[in-house]
Amino acid sequence: MVLMSVKFDLKKRVKLAQTVWFMYWFAVMGGVLVFSMGLFFKIELRKRSELMDNNESHFLPNLLILMGLIACGINAFGGKICYDSLDPNKFVKWKSMLKSFLVLCMVLNSLLFITALLCFLTRIPLQFTLAEGLKNGMRYYKDTDTPGRCYMKRTLDLMQMEFRCCGNENYRDWFEIQWVSNRYLDFGAKEVKDRIGSNVDGQYLMDGVPFSCCNPSSPRPCIQNQMTNNTAHYSYDHYTEELNVWKRGCRDAMLSYYGGLMNTIGALVLLVTILEVAVTIGLQYVNSSLSTLANPEDPESESEGWILEKTVKETFTDIMATMKSMGKGTKVEEGGEAAVATVS
Repeated sequence: MVLMSVKFDLKKRVKLAQTVWFMYWFAVMGGVLVFSMGLFFKIELRKRSELMDNNESHFLPNLLILMGLIACGINAFGGKICYDSLDPNKFVKWKSMLKSFLVLCMVLNSLLFITALLCFLTRIPLQFTLAEGLKNGMRYYKDTDTPGRCYMKRTLDLMQMEFRCCGNENYRDWFEIQWVSNRYLDFGAKEVKDRIGSNVDGQYLMDGVPFSCCNPSSPRPCIQNQMTNNTAHYSYDHYTEELNVWKRGCRDAMLSYYGGLMNTIGALVLLVTILEVAVTIGLQYVNSSLSTLANPEDPESESEGWILEKTVKETFTDIMATMKSMGKGTKVEEGGEAAVATVS
């Protein structure tokens, strides 16, 4: 029993082939879209690669770029097959390889679906990557004279201003590290000596944040130093005063941005996958309708098209039986080779 059988005459077959050909070029544009999204995502990650703890975060954009290129090639080839199906003489050369091509299309659809799922799931590992990367970036903020780290201050300042955030979890993270270079400290000053001597690691810690943490929308001039010292500022109480620095942590802000970006990309890849499934089904109808012509010598004769020649259960059983027979064949060949080796 065939699945979703449809009767076709010449007019319907021509209309089907033209429709599927048109859909294939939409699918080519879908492949270009997937490629473009992967490229855009890769560029966005590279902008702040210093704040990523590892290079594994580039796996997803690389996969999107690869899948986009493959989709473009396969869909262009499928469009060519649909175009040639309008001419029986041209379609003959594709008949022998059409089943293999349909299997390839199904594999592509599966990979696109997995890619879409990865877009939705990558938020979890990215959270840990950003947490560790930001922590290291803040530690190297002061190393403006160290090769390989001299741009970290600029990167962090631009990131905090762009994402309107401060620190890793929040602005207090800056209180726990030395973010001012020793080059700009007067080690003869009592305040500097007291602060360095007040902690085990000998770091110059203070209750202040970089200028990039300041909120320009605040009516009060930015209080970025001695933030917990009420007497250092007029009419100020850090317990009740609305601080004029960004309160949101940068990990949360960047995760929100990249997470939203990946969710959008995932949804678009899912739509492209649905389109790919539709054109694969359309091509299967084209193939089956041309293979079942009542009179192959008469192009105008009626035919029957279907998605599956048998039911889903029967098709699955046949696939499993084929795989088992292939496995047994492999074992027989290995046994034969072992016997020959023993005789030798």
